[in-house]
Amino acid sequence: MEGLYNFLVSIDGMLGGAPWFPFVLLGVGLFFTVYLKFPQIRFFKHAWLVVTGKYDKEGEEGDTTHFRALTTALSGTVGTGNISGVAFAIFLGGPAALFWMWATAFLGMTTKFVEVTLSHKYRVKTEDGTMAGGPMYYMDRRLNMKWLAVAFAIATVISSFGTGNLPQSNGIAQSIEATFGIDPVIVGSVLGILLALVILGGIQRIAAFTARIVPIMAMVYLIGALAVIFANLENIGPSFAAVIGDAFTGSAAAGGFLGASLAYAFNRGVNRGLFSNEAGQGSAPIAHAAAKTSESASEGMVSLLEPFIDTILICTVTGLVILSSGVWKEKHENVFDRADMYFVQGVYTDEQPQDREALYKYLNGVDGSGVEAYTGPISVVNGTAVSEGFTLINSRSIAEDVTYSLGDDDAYTGTLQIKNGKPVKDNLEVQGKSLVHSAALTTIAFTRGYFGDFGQYIVSIGLMLFAFSTAIAWSYYGDRAMTYLLGPRSVMPYRVIYVAGFIWASFSDTTLVWALSAVAIVVMTLPNLFGIMMLSKEMKQTVNEYWAKVRDDK
Repeated sequence: MEGLYNFLVSIDGMLGGAPWFPFVLLGVGLFFTVYLKFPQIRFFKHAWLVVTGKYDKEGEEGDTTHFRALTTALSGTVGTGNISGVAFAIFLGGPAALFWMWATAFLGMTTKFVEVTLSHKYRVKTEDGTMAGGPMYYMDRRLNMKWLAVAFAIATVISSFGTGNLPQSNGIAQSIEATFGIDPVIVGSVLGILLALVILGGIQRIAAFTARIVPIMAMVYLIGALAVIFANLENIGPSFAAVIGDAFTGSAAAGGFLGASLAYAFNRGVNRGLFSNEAGQGSAPIAHAAAKTSESASEGMVSLLEPFIDTILICTVTGLVILSSGVWKEKHENVFDRADMYFVQGVYTDEQPQDREALYKYLNGVDGSGVEAYTGPISVVNGTAVSEGFTLINSRSIAEDVTYSLGDDDAYTGTLQIKNGKPVKDNLEVQGKSLVHSAALTTIAFTRGYFGDFGQYIVSIGLMLFAFSTAIAWSYYGDRAMTYLLGPRSVMPYRVIYVAGFIWASFSDTTLVWALSAVAIVVMTLPNLFGIMMLSKEMKQTVNEYWAKVRDDK
């Protein structure tokens, strides 16, 4: 398993994690923004009117309304990334990461407009009478690249488990256990039953559910976030200044006290922007293809609202909560994750600039750091290390007040063996003060507002609703991909396996799945970007024809 994980990580490093990937993603968005004359601005008001049903016509084919198609797609994008993804991006790239998430969302509004329009245009009615669409259909029916369509559909099925199902279930279960003490098996089983009740009813029931849950979950989360923002109102101006200033100067590009380069902030912001709003990935067009309309461009305009709501609104609110509260620069008591821990040779301190620079180079793979991973024994008495000659780094910070215990919480006494910077003993629990990231960072930030410690429950509830709705939306993406690959009869077996996987993941390790999904996301994104570029002239013609009809109807 470890060998497969390392292989997938290396593949992802050559694809989604490569320096060129953000430029490809933003480049396509920039091209269409200029080519279509800034549709995210020109059609912004019109998009809201379409959502409200002003341009609806009786008898148009489709499975759901514009609004429900939008909420279904939003339920797939508004997920754990809005809570933990933003925190992780700021942790790695500092305030500048939020700026590049904005940039990705602004250009992504156009990218999503294009991919949804083309996918809706080439949708089909299946044997069971439902609509099926997505990039695989325009790749097949318009570009005559069935091999590319098949590859995209397979990647979609993999991603449905890797991003929409297993990690979401695991995240919910871990959060509920940490906050309320409920066993993950119970959480997974109960939510698995609810998931089955929703997705087995198909797009009609999925769309009806998301139309209710998405506005509620957004409102609950925003109330909790605003309670923190208003409690730290004096820090909002400096937070915005840091976001914008760091994006161009890198003067305070601090992803943790050890810092991150300007290029790293750019890369993390763009990648997290993609993972948040999925513009260019080709997933949301599958939901929008079900909308009742004969004008594909109108549904495309509805979709350009997604990155705006998901990233420019919700992710910004999360970012301001973290930055204005100041928690992203503070060390907090936490149990260290093995992946975040590094034992290094020598004694380093926060106060020495040369120590900070050396550790920064080491963690970011820069040559000449002079820092080496520690290998050797560490003597521990009653949970406290009595040996010297090493430093423990956790979450890009020098750990403090460190204690060592075994799985039964007994303070450890004995000799620990460290090999290449990692402890050999598997059941060792290391705890202390360090920086934190992801959902844990957002949770702490939410306690710095008017709700106090109660704020952590808002994050837990929000995480559960966001993640659960994401699992629902991705089940639909996966079943449409299965419909394309093997026909409608394959959908029910897929849904059963999907629900079973959701329950299993609540109490299992999904690290390998995340790595596989990271590769699958890129395998979805690159063919989709290639396809919409191939159809750029057709896209422009489709938009012009639609807009001419709108003007004639006025």
